[in-house]
Amino acid sequence: MNQPVDLPRTNAQAVSAEADVLRDTARELPLDPPRELPRIPLHVNARGLALGVIATVAFVYALQWSRDFLVPLLLGILITYTLSPIVCWLERWRVPRVLGATLVTIAILGGSVLTIDKVQGEFQSIVDELPSAGHKLSRLLSERLHGGGPSALQRIQDVATELQQATTSAQERRAARRAVATASAPDTLPVMDWVWAGSRGVMTFLSQSTMVIFLVFFLLLSGDTFKRKLVKLTGPSLSKKKITVHILDDINTSIQKYMLMLLSTNVMLALLMWVALRWIGLENAGAWAIVAGLLHLMPYFGPLLIMVATGIVAFLQFESVKMSLLVMGTSLGIATLVGTVIATWMTGRFARMNPAAVFVSLLFWGWLWGIWGLLLGVPMIVIVKVVAERVEGMEVVAELLGE
Repeated sequence: MNQPVDLPRTNAQAVSAEADVLRDTARELPLDPPRELPRIPLHVNARGLALGVIATVAFVYALQWSRDFLVPLLLGILITYTLSPIVCWLERWRVPRVLGATLVTIAILGGSVLTIDKVQGEFQSIVDELPSAGHKLSRLLSERLHGGGPSALQRIQDVATELQQATTSAQERRAARRAVATASAPDTLPVMDWVWAGSRGVMTFLSQSTMVIFLVFFLLLSGDTFKRKLVKLTGPSLSKKKITVHILDDINTSIQKYMLMLLSTNVMLALLMWVALRWIGLENAGAWAIVAGLLHLMPYFGPLLIMVATGIVAFLQFESVKMSLLVMGTSLGIATLVGTVIATWMTGRFARMNPAAVFVSLLFWGWLWGIWGLLLGVPMIVIVKVVAERVEGMEVVAELLGE
């Protein structure tokens, strides 16, 4: 009988045999348990969180409740920071601080009164034209969109007029049953209410303006009194006092630079708007320039509002879409030039803010204080950022507010 002969294995067969051996070995070895990712321990202090929420809500309510006091106070502080370099410059020229503060306050007050006197007629003209502006705008829009035919708004107004005429007869019959004295009282009462409400508004504005003027004068007169008191409260250590002095000087310098930039850019924008609107031929150009300078304090919203307002006024005056677009484009171009180029160049790095933080701040302060919150929100948030960058323990706030 023939014996079986072992033939030499090929390379493929050898590799297959080795793979089988490795597979059997791997099955016999124990498997390592799956590795878990490290977990970060999270400890929540429920009591502290609840107290923090309650304290935040109480603080926001206190800000809203004390609006009539805080708005003039903050406005006076911001104006003082703006005018303080002028008083210090006069003091270096050997002018006593009392005299310097008095001269600066009188100059600002006199300039404001003179400006208001010059543009009072233009503002009065704008207010007088408001009732007819709505009807004229409706007519122009209907002519542009419907070729002179009645628009949907006009049809709604006609239906409202018919309903009012239908109810007038019933009202007249009820009024005829009343006495003459009692019938005349409802006609005069709303007028007196409007007069009283307007008088209260004017008196409130005058009283708050007077408080702001006196506050600015006394803060300018005090000089660095509060800084010396803060340095004294830091303690007896000379090193701590030096650090406090450097921090306060840095904060004051940064805030004064920002307020000076704000004043310069807003005055420049108002002048450029006045020149451009006068050159185009828009009526009441001085009043619209002052409004543009004030609204420019509100990023995003201010330039948009003045662009829309001047565009509507130009459309009512010239009755031309091209002139309206020209005025809107001019307003937007000037606001972009002053706000983006000049303001960025003047502020440098110290006051550059995170756009999202600025927008959220505007929403918060506008909800809290209305128009005054929109005007004061950005300067306040810039001051908070400048202070947080230089005070130990507030680095997180500065990082969130900065770019």
